[in-house]
Amino acid sequence: MSIYKPTVCPEVTPEQKVALHAKYLAERDRRLKKDHNDQYVPASGKWKDIYEVDPYTPVAPRDAITGETDCVILGAGYCGMMVAHQLKKAGITQFYNVDHGGNFGGTWYWNRYPGIQCDNDSLVYMPLLEETGYMPSKKFADGYEIHDHCQMIADQFGLRENALFHTLIESLKWNAETNRWHVGTNRGDDIKARFVVLAMGPLNKPKLPGIPGLDQFKGKVFHTARWDYDYTGGEWRNPALTKLADKRVAIIGTGATAVQVVPYLAKYAAQTYVVQRTPSTIDVRNNRPIDADWYASQEPGWQEARIRNFHHAAMERLAPGEPDLVEDIWTEIAKNVNAELEAEGWPEETAEQFFARRETMDYRVMERLRARCDIVKDPATAEALKPYYRYLCKRPASNDDFYPCFNQDNVTLIDVAETQGLERLTENGFVHNGVEYEIDCLILASGYEVTNDLDRRWGIKTIEGEGGLSIYDYWRDGFQTYQGMTAYRFPNMFFTGFTQAGANSSNSKTFIDQGFHIGYIASEALKRGAVRIEPDAQAQEDYITLLRSIAVDTSSFANECTPSYFNNEGDQKKKRGIFGEPWGHGYYAFTDMLAAWREAGELEGLNLSFEPVAEPAE
Repeated sequence: MSIYKPTVCPEVTPEQKVALHAKYLAERDRRLKKDHNDQYVPASGKWKDIYEVDPYTPVAPRDAITGETDCVILGAGYCGMMVAHQLKKAGITQFYNVDHGGNFGGTWYWNRYPGIQCDNDSLVYMPLLEETGYMPSKKFADGYEIHDHCQMIADQFGLRENALFHTLIESLKWNAETNRWHVGTNRGDDIKARFVVLAMGPLNKPKLPGIPGLDQFKGKVFHTARWDYDYTGGEWRNPALTKLADKRVAIIGTGATAVQVVPYLAKYAAQTYVVQRTPSTIDVRNNRPIDADWYASQEPGWQEARIRNFHHAAMERLAPGEPDLVEDIWTEIAKNVNAELEAEGWPEETAEQFFARRETMDYRVMERLRARCDIVKDPATAEALKPYYRYLCKRPASNDDFYPCFNQDNVTLIDVAETQGLERLTENGFVHNGVEYEIDCLILASGYEVTNDLDRRWGIKTIEGEGGLSIYDYWRDGFQTYQGMTAYRFPNMFFTGFTQAGANSSNSKTFIDQGFHIGYIASEALKRGAVRIEPDAQAQEDYITLLRSIAVDTSSFANECTPSYFNNEGDQKKKRGIFGEPWGHGYYAFTDMLAAWREAGELEGLNLSFEPVAEPAE
């Protein structure tokens, strides 16, 4: 009996694949803009409040901090919290989590829009479930549940007393005389830190669509990352948007956020215009509750095993006979391919044969997903909602209510693929194809600064290492790191996220493992009495050479994708992609390499400096 339950997907002949491939390229070309990422406006100047102001929690006054600490961690979302937890486990307890939000949670603190849920299996995505003893309520947990779990982690592991909230980092400067980082903030702080960890996460700064006339529109404007319930009615945990009953609303974007928001706008607003450049893939949600008996029966280590299994299915491949434990849109292709191989008796295949098989399944799954759009009764609208690109060209989504919205009289799709955006905004609304549509409210579901230049993305004015070298200049043409987490001439500084390290399909797992490795290095430096630790220049160069020698070239796939933050909005000259330069042999090969490095105990590739010892008196 098969252990795989493949989904039912249409067959795709070789001739159909050729035709679909041509269709994919044509649809990509319709949406390409020459200005790529520059089509977006940063949340600064007139729009700075979208990033800087906290509408949820009052700012508590406090005195400026000018003393010393062992470590400053930039961020108090999942990334910053996982780093802090791992530092404490490594024996480093004197640190600050610095965040401009009013509490722990990061993106789950800021994002409170109606319908917000995680798009990954919560048993994989929500970290430290075994350590906290927490059971998520359902497969895709609500945003407020994830936020509450962040508070549980902070309280259970004693992170709260180390938090500095409502604090924006403005400068990080290395002082070679004292071997400390000077951390300057908007609260007048000048914290002297032995170590600094950049742990802001990939989705920390909203961006805006660069629509002509954005500054002229006189109606209400807000970003989904700062939802205004005072305007819409309802509240975070009960999003009944009753104040929209007489309002005409437009939402810009049809990515993962908008897919969750639109059903609520359709339910409550007098009129909803959904402005779409590129449709998302939207599968059934099947958001079932977690079975308490099943959860209680799991053996120790179950979450780590589930995370590894999900990563295999979503980003690598399932081993022969390895089950699909998650079973959703992220794992469908891998599961279906294994079902085929199992039915054929697990034939031996070359890598080329395997990936050809997977490509065919990709086309079949996308045909199945496009067929879901026929829920929409108007043929032209249904066709415009169909995603013509390869799976993973855009972030996959799932929702049971999005497509039915377009069968309502008060919901209109504004497809801007041909014009690559709205023509302009006016004082009273927007113009599309020469027609003005009057609206009362414009909601921006335009995403985050994921792949823009780092100074814009991080929002920190100054980061200067040895000799005043700016990290922005040093990394102008690409990352330069050792193990993805340290950099020559930036002593005692650590980096997290997608640099030149392994990338797990679960971000929280990546952050846990990076925090553990950083905690090891920092604690070893302290144990050995080092005042400074950084990569050797040659070791860093050798690491980058090795990294690039084993890199998997995915540029052909990315360049054929429709523009999105997954491929730098189609910019083939961009030096950095969303996943940085990941370790080509796979995530677990990367963590195994780091484990062996730590086991050796030599801190190979790192230079340690010590305080000079006074000569004994004669």
